[in-house]
Amino acid sequence: MGADRRPRLRIARALPLSLIDAALAALQRFDPLEQERQRAVLAVQDLQRHLVPVQLRAGVEPEDPEHERLRPLEAAHRLGGIDMLISNASALVQGGREEAWKAMYEVDLMGAVRGFETAKPHLEEAAAKSGDASFTIISSVSAAEASRIDAYGSVKAALIHFAKGVAKAEAARGVRCNVVSPGTVLFDGGVWDDVRLNHPDLFATMIKRNPTGRMATAEEIAAAAVFLASPRSSFTTGINMVVDGAITGRVNY
Repeated sequence: MGADRRPRLRIARALPLSLIDAALAALQRFDPLEQERQRAVLAVQDLQRHLVPVQLRAGVEPEDPEHERLRPLEAAHRLGGIDMLISNASALVQGGREEAWKAMYEVDLMGAVRGFETAKPHLEEAAAKSGDASFTIISSVSAAEASRIDAYGSVKAALIHFAKGVAKAEAARGVRCNVVSPGTVLFDGGVWDDVRLNHPDLFATMIKRNPTGRMATAEEIAAAAVFLASPRSSFTTGINMVVDGAITGRVNY
């Protein structure tokens, strides 16, 4: 079982849009000629047709180790290389049952490990050419909040530790690794949308817990992932960016 695909699509759609915005800003600063500006904008927009998420292969479970290796290889083949890798797959199971531990370990942790190991040579090659490549992992604020035995939070915490190790190991080769840890995220068909529809009292309680008085949108999480993945964040590596509207009380230092 994999995580809902829609937040991943938000990230994929945000990437080309951010590149277009950056290109427009640069052109406005350095190129006064409208004709040249339009030609450059068209070239950047062409990227939008190539920056697409690699979809799951039919009949292959996300926790299949071979599948986790196929996705980066397919992306490298289709796109001519890999300079950004974002790992957002999750079994989305909680509790202390053995099945929950196995699912979270195989999908969330080993999915990220296998994906990175397969993409690493392509990321290192991209960094050698451009000076920057990145691996971004989506974790959760549950990594640092514990009230029971829970496979979900434990494995999400392991991902943050893994990311710091990757950041240290790959820094000299120009490959960065960071984590985005969302809090509660509301989007159609998601976990909190189901709670909103079927458990309105619990949903109201969670809204009150957040000082902002709301939950995040998928686009807001995507924006954080895009920033960390892009060269705009070229000196940022090894961090865990908490995007939770201040719902958690811990201090990151």
